[in-house]
Amino acid sequence: MAEVGPGRVTVSRLGRGLRLGHRRPQTWEISDSDGEGVPAREVGTQAPSPAGERRAAAKALRADQVLGRLVVCVDPAVLEDAGSDILMEALGTLGCECRIEPQHQARSLQWNVVRPDPAPSNVPLEAKAENEQEQLLLLEPQEFLQGAAQLTQITDPPCSIPWLSPKSLTRSHLAVIGLDAYLWSHQLSSQKTWQLKKSKEAHARGAISWAEVEEILVLLQLHANLDVLLMASWQELSQYVCAFTRALSQLPSKQHRDSQAFSFCTAGHWASGQQVTRDGSGLRGVWWRQIRQFNRVSPAVADAVVTAFPSPRLLQQALLDCSTEQERLSLLADLPVKAHKGKQPRRVGPDLSRRICIFLTTTNPDLLLDLSS
Repeated sequence: MAEVGPGRVTVSRLGRGLRLGHRRPQTWEISDSDGEGVPAREVGTQAPSPAGERRAAAKALRADQVLGRLVVCVDPAVLEDAGSDILMEALGTLGCECRIEPQHQARSLQWNVVRPDPAPSNVPLEAKAENEQEQLLLLEPQEFLQGAAQLTQITDPPCSIPWLSPKSLTRSHLAVIGLDAYLWSHQLSSQKTWQLKKSKEAHARGAISWAEVEEILVLLQLHANLDVLLMASWQELSQYVCAFTRALSQLPSKQHRDSQAFSFCTAGHWASGQQVTRDGSGLRGVWWRQIRQFNRVSPAVADAVVTAFPSPRLLQQALLDCSTEQERLSLLADLPVKAHKGKQPRRVGPDLSRRICIFLTTTNPDLLLDLSS
């Protein structure tokens, strides 16, 4: 009978307890044990503490964490080039995920960021939004020169770029591998000119020189915000792609850091500063620190200057009231400096008086204050 079910086992145990004369507490019931499990489950589902969220947010923004969530999508057409193995090997050792997927534009690479799951509530969006993804388009030298020749015929700033789709929502970069070698292989003149195909249209447009190519690069940078990278080899391209990927992984932490206000701006003071209120409280301390920034100025000398002139405005007004330049330069020279016990009394001196005077009155930003430096 004890093997019929758990209920029978419980009853037999209760019977043995009654026969032995032990009085069981009324809390020995299944309903009570269920009630005790509820708080345990509630503790496990409590919301994380603010400190834990901050730690999770800081960890999610680390460059190594973002790099692990970066996905580099490579168009299959890129793999048709023999030098693409160098690029794929470099991406494999970088630590990010690499996918071979058809892209909107052939021979292109695109960077995407996968959000952590679950993502901390106070973690900003990594890298770029979906409509601001980065794209690197690889062009053959001949393809680039044909588009450059079209741009040379346009007098106004270009409204569209020959190599890019006008509907593209990505921020694009162009990369041309072996352009200089391509020009030399076609036996150009000493000015490195490139003759278009022997057609009437090509002869009507004429040739494009290397100087015109450089003008096109500047035009694309200024008017289209488009970078054109001239690479000598696939090895150089691989180094750039890896460096660009690492820069994208560092971007979220830099954006978050730049968005945070400095503590001394929000609180009004920092490690070497002091808060100044609207009624002027704290100005004396700031003025004292300003004097201390001059070379060879002790705290006692700064105390002497601040005691005589509690604010820079008062000292500036006193300097303007001086009738001669010599009087102005030596205004602070005879101020007494409080000496420690057993030491001779001393003064501020003419050197510091001259430097402070020049600092408050000169209009020449290149004037040297300290003659001994």
